[in-house]
Amino acid sequence: MLDEVEHWLRTRSWSAAQRPLGRLLDAKRAAGAQGTVSVVLPALDEEATVGAIVAAIRRDLMSAAVPLVDEVVVVDSGSTDRTAEVAAAAGARVVERDAILPRLPALPGKGEVLWRSLLVTGGEIVCFVDADLREFDTRFVSGIVGPLLTDPAVHLVKAMYDRPLETGGAVVPAGGGRVTELVARPLLNLHWPRLAGFVQPLGGEYAARRSLLERLPFPVGYGVELGMLVDALDLVGLDGLGQVDVGVRHHRHQDGQALGRMAAAIYRTAQVRLARGHLVRPQLTQFGRAGTAFVPRTHPVDTEERPPMAALPEYLARKAA
Repeated sequence: MLDEVEHWLRTRSWSAAQRPLGRLLDAKRAAGAQGTVSVVLPALDEEATVGAIVAAIRRDLMSAAVPLVDEVVVVDSGSTDRTAEVAAAAGARVVERDAILPRLPALPGKGEVLWRSLLVTGGEIVCFVDADLREFDTRFVSGIVGPLLTDPAVHLVKAMYDRPLETGGAVVPAGGGRVTELVARPLLNLHWPRLAGFVQPLGGEYAARRSLLERLPFPVGYGVELGMLVDALDLVGLDGLGQVDVGVRHHRHQDGQALGRMAAAIYRTAQVRLARGHLVRPQLTQFGRAGTAFVPRTHPVDTEERPPMAALPEYLARKAA
């Protein structure tokens, strides 16, 4: 198993610089309809960052000189700030989550937004980018799209990067990704060791072929990235997966209790895939001080998953059209 992972790291891990834009544009032209690229930003109250991300993609990757990306779509999941307005002003097509597949009431969670985005995008390559990134570099898009345009054997590509922890004015190099190191990486190494080579298994920046995404179930919440990685391994094998170094990721960090809820959802996603068994208690109790006492607060752990998009009549009708 170790030899297989080491071989994968040598043959399926790249840097963005290995595929310059000129090579990608040549590959896109040669691919025709199979080379169309959609970029999706799931967004909830991200007015401070979403506009700069959209503007950078349009400037660097959607110009007449560099037509790498065909559309950039922001799926807004109920923002109460100016996220939708800022994204539209920057040039994104903004779609409200609840307007997609209205017959099915939306569930809260990032995975829900990603799943629904397949119904409102047209690219045969779909690239997901979190909307809270700061100092955004368009290599986060071109880097992970590159292997999909140049190698037909690759079906899903994750971004890898340095992830400093930036909080309270201090910067801890490589201090980010706490849930990755404490939960996801141990789970993958123990139960899916073939996936042990992924540097950022939970990262929100990844691209995949629509032909793969439409066959995957989507956990509706924080477990979507781990679930997608494990399920893609089953469908396309390790050599169908890759990762690309895109530099440094700067973003907003969550507090400890939010990370606890994320960790619980990720563990639950892994548990379902290990056993498809009964969830004894899909809830997480956390504690906060109120005066002189600790007060328990219990949160539901995401237990819903959306079926593969290819099983949905609306999606099949749209695809046929």
